[in-house]
Amino acid sequence: MTTGAHRFSVAPMMDWTDRHCRAFHRQLTRHALLYTEMVTAPAILFGDRARLLGRSDEEGLVALQLGGSDPKALAEAAAISAPYGYCEINLNVGCPSDRVQEGRFGACLMAEPDLVAECVAAMQGRVDVPVTVKCRIGIDDQDSESDLQRFIAIVASTGCRTFIVHARKAWLKGLSPKENREIPPLDYDRVYRLKAQHPELTIIINGGITDLDAAARHLEHVDGVMLGRAAYQTPYVLADVDRRFFDPAAPVPSRIDAIEGIIPHIERHLAGGGRLNNVVRHMLGLFHGEPRARLFRRHLSENAPRADATIATLLEAVSLVDPSWQPLAAE
Repeated sequence: MTTGAHRFSVAPMMDWTDRHCRAFHRQLTRHALLYTEMVTAPAILFGDRARLLGRSDEEGLVALQLGGSDPKALAEAAAISAPYGYCEINLNVGCPSDRVQEGRFGACLMAEPDLVAECVAAMQGRVDVPVTVKCRIGIDDQDSESDLQRFIAIVASTGCRTFIVHARKAWLKGLSPKENREIPPLDYDRVYRLKAQHPELTIIINGGITDLDAAARHLEHVDGVMLGRAAYQTPYVLADVDRRFFDPAAPVPSRIDAIEGIIPHIERHLAGGGRLNNVVRHMLGLFHGEPRARLFRRHLSENAPRADATIATLLEAVSLVDPSWQPLAAE
């Protein structure tokens, strides 16, 4: 089993895992691998690269997820991303949304393993970091175990050694992206068998994992676990990741530690003309399950979107949960 960063990662999630989310998650785990939102190759080629690719050292190890199906465009986008310091380029072969399919990327590419292999090889030729693939266990009626094995074998023939497998198939027609995350049944055993049949590959499992106990059970069968919505909606689940999966002596940060740690990031963002809500929207679930958590969430939801919201707005929300807290920023 791998002991590297892939042992535990936070999934790429559109509209969620932006640079502010990653800066916040890094306050809770120093070792987990974090992913960007999916960025399309054309967006990088023709868009605002600083905005799309910008990251800071405080985010630690971050992998860039790309979307696309043109090998040349993906290779160029990967090369453009190199100076930004990403530790990995991941190709999205798992997103089932109609918009993604219209662009001929995401889960529909599982029907074209040769093209995926060509895309991976093209990117490998332009970057020094590993190129990995995130996929489903199948799509539509192409969802037999042999279909998955064939897909993995063809892509692995390029030298790709890491596959993140969402343990659900995707229905490309008839289900929304949300339904595709919930309705197709999970088949963890298929991912376990994939690892058993390919011990030379690093196989990371994703889909429906809600807590660290479940993650630990999966690690008995595969090399890594990727947490998605649970890491976002209940972020404090990440606080024990380092101790449980990387270093038994690692400290477990408190919720207050995480808030105090993110304050300098927020101050820099506000000083640059950004809004408080850009950052704190990712923090709404921090006190989930704790007394007065609803007060914290409501105060930020109602006040952080205001144009004049400041650090004081966050401090007020925290004081509703812990009236005795004396923020470092006020000292």
